[in-house]
Amino acid sequence: MRAADFDYDLPPELIAQDPLALRDQSRLLVFDRATSQITHRHFTDLLDYLRPGDALVLNDSRVIPARLRARNARTGGRFEILLVEENGPNNWWAMLRPGKRATLGTVLQILRGDATALTATVAEINSEGHRRLQFAGAENILTRLDELGETPLPPYIERGTPKAEDRARYQTVYAQPPGSVAAPTAGLHFTPELLDQARARGARVCFVTLHVGLATFAPVKVETLEEHLMHEERYVISPETAQTIAQSRAADGRVIAVGTTTLRVLESVAAANSGEIAAGAGRTRLFVYPPRDFKIVNALVTNFHLPRSTLLMLVSAFASPGGLDGRDKILRVYAEATREKYRFFSYGDAMLIL
Repeated sequence: MRAADFDYDLPPELIAQDPLALRDQSRLLVFDRATSQITHRHFTDLLDYLRPGDALVLNDSRVIPARLRARNARTGGRFEILLVEENGPNNWWAMLRPGKRATLGTVLQILRGDATALTATVAEINSEGHRRLQFAGAENILTRLDELGETPLPPYIERGTPKAEDRARYQTVYAQPPGSVAAPTAGLHFTPELLDQARARGARVCFVTLHVGLATFAPVKVETLEEHLMHEERYVISPETAQTIAQSRAADGRVIAVGTTTLRVLESVAAANSGEIAAGAGRTRLFVYPPRDFKIVNALVTNFHLPRSTLLMLVSAFASPGGLDGRDKILRVYAEATREKYRFFSYGDAMLIL
C-alpha cells in the first residue's frame, strides 16, 4: 500500500488545541467491525461496552518534560531540543531545531531563563539528522527535567509555549515509569473514578509500559509502506499483567487495548511467543498496516490520528483484520467524525473499535 492512500481532509478547526475541562467528558465514536455500524456516545459510556472478565489494558508510561531550550556556548545562537531516547545516564538521542547549526562537537548551554552550568555536546549525528547529546553538569539530566524541561506538546497544538495545566493534562492519571516523549493519548480520557467503575463492572484493569518515542509519532516519508523503517521503542509487561490477560482469555473475556501503543506491545509479544502473552522487557519496531491478523487484541480504544501516520495505518488494519478494506472503513468513519465535528488528535475525542 502507498502512504498517500492514508490521506484525508480535515478542517483545521477540528484539531483540538486544548483539553476539555473534564477528562472523561470527551465524545466516543463506537465502530462495530462486524456490521460497520457507527454509534455516537460519550466517553463515560465506554462502561456500557465492558463485560465481566474483559482485560482492559493501558499504557502507564509517564511523559517526561522532554523539550529543552539551549544556546550555542560559542555564538549564542538559540536551539530547541526534543529528547527522543535515553542511551544511558546523560546520553540521549535528540531532535534539534535548527538542526543544521548543531554540528559535531557543538556545545549547548541548557537554559532556564538564564544560562545554567548544564551543557550538552553533540557527540554524533545519524543518517536521519538526529543528534546524540552528551550532557554534563548534572549527575543525571533525567532528574533535572522537571526543573528545566517543558511538556513536549505536538506541533499541531499551535499556541507555542505550553500552559501550566499541560504538565498534568498531557499525562494519564495512572502514569508511572518516566520515559515517553509523547503521551499515550487514548488514556488521557480516563479518570480514577472511571477506572474504578470499570473494575466494578467486572473488567480486569491492568497495565503495560511502552515508552513512546519516534516510532509512534514519526511521519511516514516514503512512498510505499514496506519502505518505512520503524524506530525501536522500549516496553515492559509485568508478570501480574501477563497473568491477568491469560486469565481473561481462558475465561473467554476480551482483551481491550487502550491505545495503539498498548496494542503494539501486546501483538509484538504475542508474535514472539506463539500467540501468547509472556512477562518481560524488550524493544519493538512492529509496524502494523493492512492486511494484518491480530493474535491478542479484541477491541481498541484510540484517538483520531493524523493523515499518513503509522497510527492511522494501524487502526485501518484493526478495522478489518486480515483484510485490505480497513482503510476504506476507517476513512468513512473519519468522514463521519468530521461531519459530526469530533475533536481530533492528542487533546481530541476518542473512538472504540469493537
